[in-house]
Amino acid sequence: MAENKATKADVVEDAEVMEVSVQDLNEEIEKLKEENEKYYTHLQRTAAEFDNYKKRVSKEKEKIYNLAIGDVMTKFIDVLENLEKASVAESQDEKLKEGITLIHKQMTTLFTSLNVEHIPTVKETFNPELHDAVMHIEDEKFGEQEIVEELRCGYKMGDRVLRHAMVKVAN
Repeated sequence: MAENKATKADVVEDAEVMEVSVQDLNEEIEKLKEENEKYYTHLQRTAAEFDNYKKRVSKEKEKIYNLAIGDVMTKFIDVLENLEKASVAESQDEKLKEGITLIHKQMTTLFTSLNVEHIPTVKETFNPELHDAVMHIEDEKFGEQEIVEELRCGYKMGDRVLRHAMVKVAN
């Protein structure tokens, strides 16, 4: 019977140890849950930052691409205008004229495909962001700041002006 009592005391002691252990384990579980939540929140923030980074890089890439295309197309404006002049010039050689006209059409198609377009001028209101006024006349037939003549064609690509249009402005 003495062994039984000793055993019961051991069981009670073991139960107390187990109770302490369960409390320790529950505390540890709570700590781990908090740490897990902290890491999960950090992961979500990092993923959102990475998505924003990808979007920003994509926009910057597109902007650099458009700037490069605009710079290259600016160099081709004079070539396009020279082809226009050559295609309307008088020539005895019809094959040569036809070839120049075809090249001019190709260049015009290239400009259109890259969203390069003429800046509207005649009968438009003067806009210093698009037009460069090099002549001014006073004439009652025209409205205030109305463009009456285009001296050199201007080009833009989207919102970016590649070359301002040279114009004559009335009033």
